[in-house]
Amino acid sequence: MPEPFLSPAGDRHFDGLADKFAASLYGGLRGELRLALLDRLLPEMLDLHGQPALEVGGGLGQLAGWLAERGHDVTLCEPAAEMRERAREALAGRPVRFVEAPLQALTEAAPGPWPLITCHAVLEWLGDPRAALATLAGLLAPGGRLSLMVFNRDALRLSNVVKGNLEKALADRLEGKGQRKRLTPISPLTHDQIVTWAAELGLEMHATAGVRVFHDYLRQPPQTEAERRDLLALEWQYCRVDPHWRLGRYLLYTLIRPEEPVR
Repeated sequence: MPEPFLSPAGDRHFDGLADKFAASLYGGLRGELRLALLDRLLPEMLDLHGQPALEVGGGLGQLAGWLAERGHDVTLCEPAAEMRERAREALAGRPVRFVEAPLQALTEAAPGPWPLITCHAVLEWLGDPRAALATLAGLLAPGGRLSLMVFNRDALRLSNVVKGNLEKALADRLEGKGQRKRLTPISPLTHDQIVTWAAELGLEMHATAGVRVFHDYLRQPPQTEAERRDLLALEWQYCRVDPHWRLGRYLLYTLIRPEEPVR
């Protein structure tokens, strides 16, 4: 029998977890930083000119709304009904179409090909993230761009060490189990995995960045608005600088499917 909240394929499901998801991931400074950094990074890392966009695992609809505000017709795919309905309410009146489908079904549900795909914080919740990336690659149009953000396994290791979980870090027992309402990803990923898989799938790596390269290791969160501004400035200054970006809680990539050669 699958564990609670896991599908038969071993994917983490978020039905019934919308409140937990919203509070834990977006209810504080870390969510503010994530959205603020993406607001700056995406225009630099992507060629945005109002092209149709497929938003995979759209959750509560923040990124779909950001794209719609910038002139994109967005197709938001989200398998969790509660998440999808909250996104629908938040995005009422905007050019967003909703599709009830997991990533693995998008070849039939939203085949494209798509000039722009966004898939943020999804692969780490799947039992087979490599196969999921292959599905996304197959949905891209020639010259199309994939904005991919994944939960960083190396950052999770460092975070555990900082917290004193030394035995866990030594044993490399970092994955979540997908049980109850805990939100540790079941498949945290490394930069090397993304590099290898992208090359195998014929995708070119165009740009990289780290999201929250400092915040998650702080002994004490910022106490004043001035400290919050300083932290955002630091995050922005170093989010694309070696070695700091490699320890972002999330790793952000732009992957491109090359144009098909002229015959």
